[in-house]
Amino acid sequence: MIKVFLCEDEFVVREGIKNNIDWASAGYEFVGEASDGELALPLIRKLEPDIVITDIKMPFMDGLELSRVIRRELPSTQIVILSGYEEFDYAKQAISIGVAQYLTKPISGDDLLGELDSLREKILKSKEENALKEKFKKEMEENLSREKSALFNSLVSGNCSVTELLDRAEKLSMDLSAVWYNIVLLFIKSDHHNIEEYSGSSVTIEEKINEIMSAMGCICFDRDLEGKAVLIMDDSEQSLVSRQNDLIARLEEVFAPYGHIRYSGGVGKAVNRLSMLNESYEDAARALANRFFTTKSGFFEAAKSDRNEPDTKEVFDMGSIDAKRIDKSNVSRFLKLGNLDEIPFYVSEFIKSVGENAFESYIFRQYIAMDVFFAVSGFVEELSSKKQFDGIAEVTKESLESVESIKSYIAQIIEKAITYRDSIATNRYTEIVEDAVKYIEENYSDEELSLNQLASHVNVSPNHLSTIFSQQTGQTFIKYLTEYRMNKAREMLKCTSMRSSEISEAVGYKDPHYFSYMFKKTVGVTPTNYRGGKDNEEEYE
Repeated sequence: MIKVFLCEDEFVVREGIKNNIDWASAGYEFVGEASDGELALPLIRKLEPDIVITDIKMPFMDGLELSRVIRRELPSTQIVILSGYEEFDYAKQAISIGVAQYLTKPISGDDLLGELDSLREKILKSKEENALKEKFKKEMEENLSREKSALFNSLVSGNCSVTELLDRAEKLSMDLSAVWYNIVLLFIKSDHHNIEEYSGSSVTIEEKINEIMSAMGCICFDRDLEGKAVLIMDDSEQSLVSRQNDLIARLEEVFAPYGHIRYSGGVGKAVNRLSMLNESYEDAARALANRFFTTKSGFFEAAKSDRNEPDTKEVFDMGSIDAKRIDKSNVSRFLKLGNLDEIPFYVSEFIKSVGENAFESYIFRQYIAMDVFFAVSGFVEELSSKKQFDGIAEVTKESLESVESIKSYIAQIIEKAITYRDSIATNRYTEIVEDAVKYIEENYSDEELSLNQLASHVNVSPNHLSTIFSQQTGQTFIKYLTEYRMNKAREMLKCTSMRSSEISEAVGYKDPHYFSYMFKKTVGVTPTNYRGGKDNEEEYE
């Protein structure tokens, strides 16, 4: 029903309007009343009526003042002004404010109802349009996520101007204006299942994380297979650190009930320029690399020291070496779970945490190189793939010449192994996406078909499926599904005598208005015009 609110200072007039019209039978809901604008305003804010009927001359706050506030705060609310004053100046002010009707008193209940009925059609059409737009916006959220991911990559690459970054963010309804910034990287996996596997708890955690981000005013970016990135902003460094600590505490509360979920977070260093955000990202990535040196969940902060290179002239001390960091299982863990982009951060953290001054020893460099070589070789053999692998470079004298050469050697052989791993995974991804596409073709008529439902069918997480689906098809899931449905609808419009409403349901849209909206949005014309003739059914334009 259309909600109506009445603001009138004359008691007799107010009671007459309220009681002499059968609001419910006429399709309206009389939701409230007030004797002046000041009393009416908080009620209107709370009730959000579709129509406000208000007298123009009232004590405390008159109808024109009330109308100005309503137009600013509730632009979709229609305003009907009642006035015993016929001066043109009042009408002119009302028109400039944007009131829908300006009526003079006295007015009968039937006449008032007639004026409201003309507004109702406008309100219902506007509500329908907004509902369709909101539904479309919700369905396009996957596309929005991809655009946000692309923006994050630009933010941390340092290759875009601040003006360009702000403009792109504004188009995504994001405000990046702040004094201080920091980045927290978050990586989540299940200890009981393969990292790609779908689970209901992962969806629940995702929803709770999104709620926290929204409540705290943080911006969360999906980094595809690499987890999430959180941008924290504030007006002072102290406030930012406080917000950052609060965020970490809340996230740890989310993960606490899920013992089988392992999470790792990398916390960067705060910077006071948007153009320096790449430094925060690099620090957060280095901190996140520590997850490969432990089996426990937790957040790792960037080192408190400055970014200056350590003094490598320090005397070699065997006691400074952390033997746990040399364990081949740490390398194996990275080979299984790490990404190509993380290699430089992992190698840097590996060498620094073992004891960088120890690498001044040629014998120690030789030991580490051989250890990593055997770990990588074993990992490649475990993959047991028919796909050809041409081997990894063996340790040479040149690769042991200096700390930098050993870093380069370790990075190169790890990169080769992960590239090989990913090439094998791509073959599996092809099979997964082929299965997903087949499922879409068989179930496109199901209005409830969603990314989560599809992910459950192919047994991978929704985020993972979204990423590999885009990589394999060049389209997001929702864009692929929409285009498939629209192509089927076009075929039915040209090759059958089915009505548009029947075609709508056949391709997965129970609401024919929304189907027509989507068809025009996708194809450029309405279903009726596409068919080339008019039928008798009503169609959303």
